Amino acid sequence: MGGPVPARQTGGAPPPRAAEDPAASRDAAQDRFERLVGDSVSQLRELRNLSPQTARGYASDLGSFASWCRREGVDPLRVTHRELRSYMAELAQARYAGRTVARRLSAIRGLYRWLLREGEVEQDVAAALASPRLARTLPKTMSDEEVSRLLDVCEDDELGMRDRAFLELLYATGARISEVSALDLGDVDLGQGQARLFGKGSKERIVPVHRLAVSRLEEYLERSRPLLAARGRGAAGKALFLSTRGRRMSADALRTTFERRVAQAGLDAGLTPHAMRHSFATELLNGGADLRSVQELLGHSSLSTTQIYTHLSAQRLKDAARQAHPRGE
Repeated sequence: MGGPVPARQTGGAPPPRAAEDPAASRDAAQDRFERLVGDSVSQLRELRNLSPQTARGYASDLGSFASWCRREGVDPLRVTHRELRSYMAELAQARYAGRTVARRLSAIRGLYRWLLREGEVEQDVAAALASPRLARTLPKTMSDEEVSRLLDVCEDDELGMRDRAFLELLYATGARISEVSALDLGDVDLGQGQARLFGKGSKERIVPVHRLAVSRLEEYLERSRPLLAARGRGAAGKALFLSTRGRRMSADALRTTFERRVAQAGLDAGLTPHAMRHSFATELLNGGADLRSVQELLGHSSLSTTQIYTHLSAQRLKDAARQAHPRGE
């Protein structure tokens, strides 16, 4: 007969499981969080029709928060209100501008609202975070003399004609730089003196283009754009403003062009294309335009956004009061 049969185990505790590595668990949570950030940005871009630049900024702000969580060993899907406050305090101590801190807070709030809806977190811990108090600053503007100096540095070659047309159009319409970049040939009606702009959320508006800007655009379209388009070998398509390679100029390329011309003109290096937009709005208000009309021309969804320009028109208001008040003289 054979040897004894080993006894069968009929019970007892299962063999102990290997202890979970806390560091590996945190890394896995971080990886998952970063994937969720990407998903939320993609969904937000589709729902709100965000521009690529806005979507990149949103992703960058959330990426900075994710990096902080990884560095501090914080699980962002189980983050506490206190930990979020620590992150905001660190931004303030690092002397980030108040608007930067407020923008990052807004991105984090939006993300955690989305995570709650998706069932990825049990509560929205970011909802109760207090926004930093921001000092209201007036936007930079350019005087008509500064605009003239900017235009005067543009040469009479194909790039100079292009840049002059771009700058005149920017000043004539108060358009955002992204709106100018998106312009196609068919969006500008030189005969009618108007342009069709597509603003935030692809909202369409028609804006007038004054005669001087029309003449600069005609010059560019007749003498410059064909030369630039030839360099692209068919890549130009319907784009209005073309690069030296014959392709549509991106918003970044137009911004760089503006900054280069500002430097050539010896103007304040802090001026941006948005200063032209601010100048456009201020000049309209100084000229007597009503706030609602300026709002429509700028493509603002809220009148309160336009109202900041009334501060820049203080001199007009003082003059009106001086003329109308019985003791104004």
